[in-house]
Amino acid sequence: MRGKYSNFSELALNEREGEDYTIVYREVDSRIAIIAPHGGGIEPGTIDIADAVASLEYTLYGFKGVKKNGNYILHINSNAFDEPSGAKASRNSLVAVTIHGCQDKTAIVLLGGRNQELKQYMLSALKAAGFAAAISEIPGLRGIDPENICNRCTSGKGVQLEISRGLRERMFDNLDHRLLRKKTILFYSFVHALREALLTFDEHLQMSSAAGPRNC
Repeated sequence: MRGKYSNFSELALNEREGEDYTIVYREVDSRIAIIAPHGGGIEPGTIDIADAVASLEYTLYGFKGVKKNGNYILHINSNAFDEPSGAKASRNSLVAVTIHGCQDKTAIVLLGGRNQELKQYMLSALKAAGFAAAISEIPGLRGIDPENICNRCTSGKGVQLEISRGLRERMFDNLDHRLLRKKTILFYSFVHALREALLTFDEHLQMSSAAGPRNC
């Protein structure tokens, strides 16, 4: 999906906050940030997922299209996404995880980004929970560019999740209607799998930090 604007400055000159888009930002003391840069009507359901995954443990950021229709024009490419709060959320984290929605009608999750360790934790957790998941090899959905917002974290290695339309339609009743949208059991299973993977990864980070550098 390609939007109308190449960066946030262009968007802000033509769209009104509170009328065309809103921003969700909840910062906590965590090394991990969960980011949904194309939420609301742009990629429906992605902020709901990000919010539940972040809960109170991880920093949350979401950019939400709230136009009555035509929200796709608010889509800013992940390599150019520079809304200040979103950029801050990534920049202040050790690892950023971005939640996206792709248009695939099959129920699948494609994992991208430069953080190979966390990708594998998430891949294993999702498969164990019964979800179809794969490391993305699709050009444009691999999330490996250093300028991708998921990789602008301090480690330079984040994770990008592309959740298919087909899967999101199973995770929500009335996906395209915000006021009628309801989470299904599958939503909670998906969120639980991701949180389990993040917990394992975060524990590994803590052990690595506690061990510190070793002298040879």
